[in-house]
Amino acid sequence: MGPARVDTTVNSADSAERLLQDLKDTNTLPLWTQMTRLNPPEPNPTAIPFVWRYDSIRPDLLRAGNLVTEKQAERRVLMLVNPTRDAPYTTDTLYAGLQLVMPNETAPAHRHTAFAMRYIIEGNGGFTAVHGRRIKMQKGDVILTPTWNYHDHGKDGSGPMIWLDGLDLPNFRHFPVHFVQHFDQPRYPAEDIDTASSPIVFPWVKMKAQLDEVPGNWATKRYLRADGREVSRVLGGCAERVDAATSSPPRQETLSAVYHIIAGSGRSEVGDKSLVWKAGDTFCVPSWYRYQHFADEGKTVYLYRFDDRPMITALGFYRSADIDSETLVSIA
Repeated sequence: MGPARVDTTVNSADSAERLLQDLKDTNTLPLWTQMTRLNPPEPNPTAIPFVWRYDSIRPDLLRAGNLVTEKQAERRVLMLVNPTRDAPYTTDTLYAGLQLVMPNETAPAHRHTAFAMRYIIEGNGGFTAVHGRRIKMQKGDVILTPTWNYHDHGKDGSGPMIWLDGLDLPNFRHFPVHFVQHFDQPRYPAEDIDTASSPIVFPWVKMKAQLDEVPGNWATKRYLRADGREVSRVLGGCAERVDAATSSPPRQETLSAVYHIIAGSGRSEVGDKSLVWKAGDTFCVPSWYRYQHFADEGKTVYLYRFDDRPMITALGFYRSADIDSETLVSIA
């Protein structure tokens, strides 16, 4: 028996509009009406460039320290939410938040699928314990929390401890594999270790020295493991130096990044926006926006950045505006 015959007779009463209406009953959608949206001529991130001003956020973060206990919050964080998106999107692939721990508090131990990078903004006497290793927090340090490591945070002495969290949480909106496990005690058993020898700590004093050794007006150095690998398969980071009254080179790439100003002041031209910033502020550069940093006169600018470079590169999605697109062609 041959295949069933298909009736191709055109019904004069039929129409494209009626077809679209009938398709709703079959849970299908015509690609031809959404071809441009799904196949854009260039990357089109939803997130937009934006700057979060530390002077404006810090008072509310400290208010939360007085009004919300660590037990109520588990993690007392103000998320940096992109104006065009909801939480957890700081960019389309990156999450950032400002976390606070007050004296004699414990942010209780838990572990999760997400990977975290933490830049220490201010405070003394803070520590994080990562799967049995208790590490002192020092201003300017970058501390990693690898995936599925139990960790808790605490604070001795007086005054607040504040740091910038960077996580890969947005990706778990697409990959529903993220979950958290709580330890049965507030703190995971840990012993003090020498911070200078820890593989998950990158002291600022060492990174600054490396940046200052690079000749020229601009320098950048990645945070890398001892064997040269990125700190994770998804997130990575770097620090940058821009000498006073100079600028970084312009860049445009399929990475997105969150920048924190360590020292100095200036502005970043991101697309058609001018983001003015000073020490303590944080701003984002979504994918494919052309960007360039400009330092004010008088003081060298130092920037901390975390980004999605390891993930984008591993997936084969990286490109920059100065790459010949023909070099991206691959033959299986």
